[in-house]
Amino acid sequence: MWWDERVSARFRRNLQPTLTYWSVFFSFGLCIAFLGPTLLDLRCQTQSSLSQITWVFFSQQFCLLLGSCLGGVFKRTLAQSLFALFASSLAISLVFAIIPLCHNVVVLAVVMAVAGLAMGCIDTISNMQLVKIYQKDSAIFLQALHFFVGFGALLSPLIADPFLSDTNCILSNSTVNTSSNLPHIRKSLVPHHPGNLSHYDLPMKGMVVTRVSYAFWIMALINLPVPIAVFFLLYKERMVPCFNSSSHPLLSADELAMETRPTEKDDLSTAVQRPHAAGGHDDLFSCCQSKNFRGASYTYFAVHITGALVLFMTDGIVGEYSGFIYSYAVEEPLSVVHKVAGYLPSLFWGFITLGRLISIPVSYRMKPATMVLINVVGVLITFLLLLIFSYSVVVLFVGTASLGLFLSSTFPSMLAYTEDILQYKGCATTVLVTGAGIGEMVLQLLVGSIIHDQGSYSFLVCGMIFGGLAFTFYAFLLFFHKMYPKPSSDMDDASPDKPAVMDDTGQYQR
Repeated sequence: MWWDERVSARFRRNLQPTLTYWSVFFSFGLCIAFLGPTLLDLRCQTQSSLSQITWVFFSQQFCLLLGSCLGGVFKRTLAQSLFALFASSLAISLVFAIIPLCHNVVVLAVVMAVAGLAMGCIDTISNMQLVKIYQKDSAIFLQALHFFVGFGALLSPLIADPFLSDTNCILSNSTVNTSSNLPHIRKSLVPHHPGNLSHYDLPMKGMVVTRVSYAFWIMALINLPVPIAVFFLLYKERMVPCFNSSSHPLLSADELAMETRPTEKDDLSTAVQRPHAAGGHDDLFSCCQSKNFRGASYTYFAVHITGALVLFMTDGIVGEYSGFIYSYAVEEPLSVVHKVAGYLPSLFWGFITLGRLISIPVSYRMKPATMVLINVVGVLITFLLLLIFSYSVVVLFVGTASLGLFLSSTFPSMLAYTEDILQYKGCATTVLVTGAGIGEMVLQLLVGSIIHDQGSYSFLVCGMIFGGLAFTFYAFLLFFHKMYPKPSSDMDDASPDKPAVMDDTGQYQR
């Protein structure tokens, strides 16, 4: 096997929770990618304008960011985390079932805001729980976690595609004149740039003819096993209130954990670990409390900030590239035909998913710091080549695939690396997830405005600048890692710099 027996044994001990967190991230991916392809049919369903319906993107993404910030609130106990995941994954199934019933764009925006909050909680809590379980071995499991979000993001457009309208789904006198523009409009929809398509005049009144409801109901059914899996984990951990009165196992969780520890030294290590467990992985607001800053060195803050800035740039590149690559390709100087250019976003996301799959075994052999370095350098070189050969369609397709591969493992590798630097203390997961979410939203808005004013070529220039900034911030992170104080036995127990003593058994604890 390509991983050793120790990691394999730890995975077997935590098989059910690990599979559950992976499945919940599949829900996240399923929900994050369906809106773009189905937005024109939802426009018909709500009988709204293009500029009105594209604000639904903003509603989802803004609440996703808010949910990422709030997700750490539920980390204080395992029960809170699992109940939050159960509610979030169930909410996503309910959202899929309710969307066909939303005939007003404001109601649809509210429903998508609920989905965004659920997705944000899933994003933060699933990453946190896997890091808590596996700690120094978490890199490989984080890579697998982010493969599932890519898999879900690929699956939902495939489910929706057979039910999308080939012609305008609002039948009126002007339908014939606008139907030929639909494929181009569908691929040009950009999440955070509502004015992007305001020049297209599509009918808002008439008879609505759309079958997209079936796609949402299918996705609701596909997602339904996920909250059921979370419920079974709650039941296994004896956290479901109506089942708490049943007979207890022969050994409690703590006693069972004690049975697996071979020496008294391990018992002492666990005793040291537990008082510190409550001090790390706070929500964003708890992280900002002044009591958490006492005794912390400047490098403690620098690691958090530079790590978040790297993901701000790299996740921002994912958002702006997937959002604008089609628009860039169909304009001069490339002038790619609409049908061919439509493959570019799919190629980009396909290689992100493939890269995450490849990264699962690679992350076991390669350190997270090395993987992030390869990623940021690869992104920088790819954009440089795209700029040099900006007139080549072949280079554009190859560069798109290359960019997807290099960006695929950046987030999980950065998360594993930063948590390792901080010895699984502080607020790294929450800060990094929030930074990535802000970057994806802000950079797409920024690039959309720049392209509108400066032309399509600025799309690659912006990507080159963002890639250079990601590399610069990562260089600073490496520097602060060297400066970060090493673990010391006489370090103040209250200091955020003090590392948590890890449980070598990898036992799944409450």
